[in-house]
Amino acid sequence: MAAFLSIAAYYLLLSGAAPILRREVPQEHSHEFILTSVQTSLQSNNPDGIVDSVFGLLGDAAAAGGAGKITNLDCLQQATADQAFTNAKAAGDVESMTNALLYRALERNTGAVGLASVLCNQTATNPEIAAISQHQDPASTNAAATNKAIVLELAKQIASIGGNPQDALNSGTFAPGNPDDTTGSGNSCDDANDARGCIFTQNLLVDDATADEINAAVAGISASGSSSAASASGTDTAATSTAIAAATTAAAATAANAAAACATATVTVTSVATSAATPSASGNLQTFTGALGGIAAPAVTASGSSFVVTDNDSFVDLPTALGRSCDVQHNLCADSANSGGGFSVGSCDTQNTACNAAIST
Repeated sequence: MAAFLSIAAYYLLLSGAAPILRREVPQEHSHEFILTSVQTSLQSNNPDGIVDSVFGLLGDAAAAGGAGKITNLDCLQQATADQAFTNAKAAGDVESMTNALLYRALERNTGAVGLASVLCNQTATNPEIAAISQHQDPASTNAAATNKAIVLELAKQIASIGGNPQDALNSGTFAPGNPDDTTGSGNSCDDANDARGCIFTQNLLVDDATADEINAAVAGISASGSSSAASASGTDTAATSTAIAAATTAAAATAANAAAACATATVTVTSVATSAATPSASGNLQTFTGALGGIAAPAVTASGSSFVVTDNDSFVDLPTALGRSCDVQHNLCADSANSGGGFSVGSCDTQNTACNAAIST
């Protein structure tokens, strides 16, 4: 509660002052599911006493109220991501590691439309986090090129830990605002009550790169262990073949284990189908039917040569789209669990494993 009181006080100070000239309206809650995930990871071991993940996305004046022992406020976002990544890595949680990387790449609030935020001048402990910087205001100088480079590097780091590199697009920001707009309205949104994130539910996110550009950027990168960064020099064909074979075997084992685990979950989850996936009568290609708390994986439908998830994300291949559907379900499930839904986040994790395993069938 203290975190939100501090943020609210900051906004009240702004609204009670003279007219806010050229300031872009707050947007720190626009990617809420990422903040929620990072906060959960952070609190498992938080030696610096960072109050809440949201403070790393605020301007210095507001960030100071929740920075804990972090004195370099330009590096609070990096420090938060670094600790969350460390904790998720220790837990072997690839999804939470991915969300920590996404958080590091989010745009930080600045004092005006078109004003870039200051970069951190310290080196993160985890090389994956150190490789990434935050998105810049889309109306700032060279923002399109800068933000595209950030997303492509982010995709490489996600691929290196075994995550879905297409998730890098989730770190994107809004359409450019008008620097001459004295209302400061920009094109942003901010809703702490939108569990997914208003930038997604209001369809405001602007992709910084195409799916094909991301695929090209991560070509030759494979996960090395649970979290270490992959070499950008690529791998030889034999090594890649070995990795694919190992992954296929592991996926089969995961499917079997996940089905068994789901059978004993507090809330019943439908076991993973073992036959080839077929679309429903409605055209939904997502055949996983587990739905803890009544939260089903979003539908995936074909649209021309693309596959669309019902949260408006579009992908060039079906497995990636199905993976996004599983991830959306998991995030909503975890939110419900944390809000007293009657089951644990661990059950959501088990369901997510089963959902992703079903993709291989």
